[in-house]
Amino acid sequence: MMQDRYAPFDAQLRGLAAEDRLRGLVPAKGHDFASNDYLALANDPRLVNAAKAALERGVPVGSGGSRLLRGNHPEHEALEAEAATFFGAQSCLYFGSGYAANLALLSTLPQRGDLILYDDLIHASVHEGLKARRADAVPVLHNDPQAVDDAITNWRARGGKGTVWIVVESLYSMDGDRAPLADLFAIAKRHDAFLMIDEAHATGVYGEGGRGLSEPYEGHPAMIALHTCGKALGVSGGLVTGDKRIIDFLINRARPFIFATAPSPLNAAILREALVMVADTPVRRTRLAMLAHHANTNFANRLGILPSGSQIIPVIIGENAAAMHVAQRLQGAGFDCRAVRPPTVPAGTARLRISITLHATLEGIDQLTEEMVLAMQEVTA
Repeated sequence: MMQDRYAPFDAQLRGLAAEDRLRGLVPAKGHDFASNDYLALANDPRLVNAAKAALERGVPVGSGGSRLLRGNHPEHEALEAEAATFFGAQSCLYFGSGYAANLALLSTLPQRGDLILYDDLIHASVHEGLKARRADAVPVLHNDPQAVDDAITNWRARGGKGTVWIVVESLYSMDGDRAPLADLFAIAKRHDAFLMIDEAHATGVYGEGGRGLSEPYEGHPAMIALHTCGKALGVSGGLVTGDKRIIDFLINRARPFIFATAPSPLNAAILREALVMVADTPVRRTRLAMLAHHANTNFANRLGILPSGSQIIPVIIGENAAAMHVAQRLQGAGFDCRAVRPPTVPAGTARLRISITLHATLEGIDQLTEEMVLAMQEVTA
């Protein structure tokens, strides 16, 4: 009898189902409390018109190849130049996704003999880069600058002589809390280390002119930032900013850049307009901050949830099945809320990740809160 070649996959899928961790693709439906389209730019008429204008002037949809072959386009270079100016960095490189950019950064820049210190709640894309790393890598306690400082001091005392790379998110995607960037930057300067900041959920939303939480530190030799383009900027891709020597090294050594088809020149053209919109419509950030404050206050008063202080509000439930029940209950009431389960979050911390965007209204947040209260009563009864 021939072995069923699909048996290993079937067994794993059954195992996921038994743990309430089986996932499927569900279309967007109902009031948006799940997306990362924080500034509601993804379908904004200005970006639609920017796309039309770009097509009319002959910007291609596809690049046709790697940037190092024939895939490099003037729109890529224009975006990188404008983004470097916008963020206050010396240079910039555009990747097809933030995931690919993190993979490239961690697998390329730290060298043998170096040390990578990464926050233990860092994004999965960083972990993928760490799998291909040359340097030693050590997790540090979440948002604990003293742990970082101690780890560097102890490593040096044991004979470590390479460069230290401190890797954090400025705003954590599953908890909505901010990294202590001022303390971490001071540590990086004191130890001649690099500070690598993933700005995925802060770009466009925070900082002077929407430049992100790393804005005060951009342009410093110790700083490398990743500004994801598929969230508040409304398009896709990732912009790495830093010293020109870092960018040149990535162009020459980063396999996820070298061996990938270049991002769409059309997307690059649209992103240029997105950066202009972030700069010239501060009212979007002001309204988003007001909506996020209202939601945090509602959840604190009605559900006893500590405010995250950002547009990301985790409602930690614990068990996978209970988190799924609450999500389905809210979806049935017309609210697009999704359950996030391990391994995306630690075991026993399954949650709803409530995302506040400019698609929300004060009335909608109030209604969501009331439905959430009822749903939570069902799983805690």
